Amino acid sequence: MEESRKRRQSESDEPSDEAPAASANPKRQRLSDKNGGAPLELSEHIDHAVNEENGEEDDDEEEDRQVVARGNRHVEIRRDCPYLDTVNRQVLDFDFEKFCSISLSNLNVYACLVCGKYFQGRGLKSHAYTHSLEAGHHVFINLQTEKVYCLPDGYEINDPSLDDIRHVLNPRFMREQVAHLDQNKQWSRALDGSNYLPGMVGLNNIKETDFVNVTIQSLMRVTPLRNFFLIPENYEHSKSPLVHRFGELTRKIWHARNFKGQVSPHEFLQAVMKASNKRFQIGVQSDPVEFMSWLLNTLHSNLKSSKRKNKSIIYDCFQGELEVVKEIPRRHLVENKENGSEENNNRAANEEVVTETSRVPFLMLGLDLPPPPLFKDAMEKNIIPQIPLFNILTKFDGETVTEVVRPCIARMRYRVIRLPKYLILHMRRFTKNNFFIEKNPTIVNFPVKNLELKDYIPLPMPKGNEKLRSKYDLIANIVHDGKPGEGCYRVFVQRKSEEQWYEMQDLHVTETLPQIVALSETYMQIYEQHE
Repeated sequence: MEESRKRRQSESDEPSDEAPAASANPKRQRLSDKNGGAPLELSEHIDHAVNEENGEEDDDEEEDRQVVARGNRHVEIRRDCPYLDTVNRQVLDFDFEKFCSISLSNLNVYACLVCGKYFQGRGLKSHAYTHSLEAGHHVFINLQTEKVYCLPDGYEINDPSLDDIRHVLNPRFMREQVAHLDQNKQWSRALDGSNYLPGMVGLNNIKETDFVNVTIQSLMRVTPLRNFFLIPENYEHSKSPLVHRFGELTRKIWHARNFKGQVSPHEFLQAVMKASNKRFQIGVQSDPVEFMSWLLNTLHSNLKSSKRKNKSIIYDCFQGELEVVKEIPRRHLVENKENGSEENNNRAANEEVVTETSRVPFLMLGLDLPPPPLFKDAMEKNIIPQIPLFNILTKFDGETVTEVVRPCIARMRYRVIRLPKYLILHMRRFTKNNFFIEKNPTIVNFPVKNLELKDYIPLPMPKGNEKLRSKYDLIANIVHDGKPGEGCYRVFVQRKSEEQWYEMQDLHVTETLPQIVALSETYMQIYEQHE
């Protein structure tokens, strides 16, 4: 037995023909040697789990990857990439949603800078890695981090020549640049050789989305609102995708280094569909007045913070205040006494009319047009009536009575007690009944500059040494063309740097005259208050 034990001990002392278990994986052995002999199996498992979570696949046979402690991956950074000349800026379009074209995932998405398609991940089994081998395309940019990589080699490219692509992917503005934006008169040149004015670019009509385009183009003329959304730090506290998509769209419209002279609001439209529960959606024509009202109220609710309760850039620009006097006939209160309070019923017994006075904030004023003529003239043509804007503004003089039937029959009187910095007027052209929608063709005559309100409606006296600011200039005018339900929308906007008017209808942007603006069949207007 002693002899057998000595034989086994001698065999264990002899060198074995097989490599030790630690050297079975040469890569693991090299990493262990670089780390002072400490094994890195746990680090590799952590790194593998991190890569799988990010949409990347790891492989033990990848020789060039270097693993460090805590599962972080060290990627080689190089400037001399031989594939930079394959980058094709003509096909790059970052206006669409950042989804992988194969897996439809929005996590860890890369854009191929050769063909412009989106792919997920860059590991050995990822869609971007497979695309680089199959198509021979090697340069990819991460749409979130803006880092550029060369696949399948896997190193990061650090070259200043790619900065223009990063600026198009995520336009940036300095605060000093924003402050002087309205003084810029320089044209920009797109890659196709066409010239465009920053801020005056066309918007793609994806399908029946002209009501969104005219609303966006109008809001882009509101300087405080535009300046607010050009700096992402102003609304980084908001978690609403609608707010951030609106900010991205604003930066793209005013960016001076775009690759093309138009912008597609696709991402913004997707956020609108989700936030509105498909009340506004692609392919369904809607009313720009309804969309403007919904958009402003939604942006306000998503922007207001706990520090400034019920305050936002939306209310700072557009909110005014009305004094509303509501006169309800006594008989209607008596008929509905079971729904009313005891106090109102007692007052109704002693008065013919019950009067209620309230202060109501507003973002938009609706103006009523006179009914069009029912009969044709001797030439068998309908006469299109015209009316001055001042005549329909008398609705808000505090004396003119407006009769309403909902929620109950009442007589209303309105008076403006606080004017906003930017006044939005809406001409109610469409009347809906049980059978069809009728459009009122009345032309409203309005001044393009120096709309003085104090001469036509009573305004409150300013407090202290404040100056009464009641003079306004038109900056945007939305027009509806065609029959109700079948027509389209276009907008006239003013470029402040040159005081030049432009007509914008989707992708078409042309110069026009103020006289043409004044003769249009206006539907909604935005006026800017004089300083």
